[in-house]
Amino acid sequence: MSMKNKFKNFFYLDEEEEIPTTNERRKESQSMPQPTVRKTTKERRVVQSESNSTPNIVSLQNLQKSSKVILVEPRVYAEAQDISEHLKNKRAVVVNLQRIDKDQGIRIVDFLSGTVYALGGDIQRIGTDIFLCAPDTVEVAGAISDYFYDDIQ
Repeated sequence: MSMKNKFKNFFYLDEEEEIPTTNERRKESQSMPQPTVRKTTKERRVVQSESNSTPNIVSLQNLQKSSKVILVEPRVYAEAQDISEHLKNKRAVVVNLQRIDKDQGIRIVDFLSGTVYALGGDIQRIGTDIFLCAPDTVEVAGAISDYFYDDIQ
C-alpha cells in the first residue's frame, strides 16, 4: 500500500459508502428510484452510536387534563349517569342538589357513592346539598366541618 493510500485511510477520505435515508427506505418498498446519501466511515460511526443509545421516553398519560372540574345541577335522577361518565373520564365533579327533591337527591348521592367507590375515588360534602366527587387521579385534602350545617337545619 502506498503512502498516499495510508494517508487517505487514516483520515477516512477513501472510505465512502452509500447509505439510504429513512424516507428512501420507504421508497425502496414502493419500488421507486432512490437517491442516496454518501456518508464517510466517521459519520457512520456517529450514526451507529446514536442509534445504539436508548431514547428517553416519558409517558404523558398522567399529564392529561385531570385538573378539570365539572359543575352540575341535576334536575332529575337520570342525570346521575352523566355525572358518573365525567368521573370515569377522570374529571372531578361538584354536584349541587339544591334544585331537586330530597328523595331523588339521596338516590343520586347513593348512585355516585357507588361509582366513586368502584373507581377508587372520593366523595365529600362541601356544603348544604353540595357534594364533591373526585376520581382516583384527584387528591382531596382537608375537610369542611359540619358545625355550620347543624345550625342551618
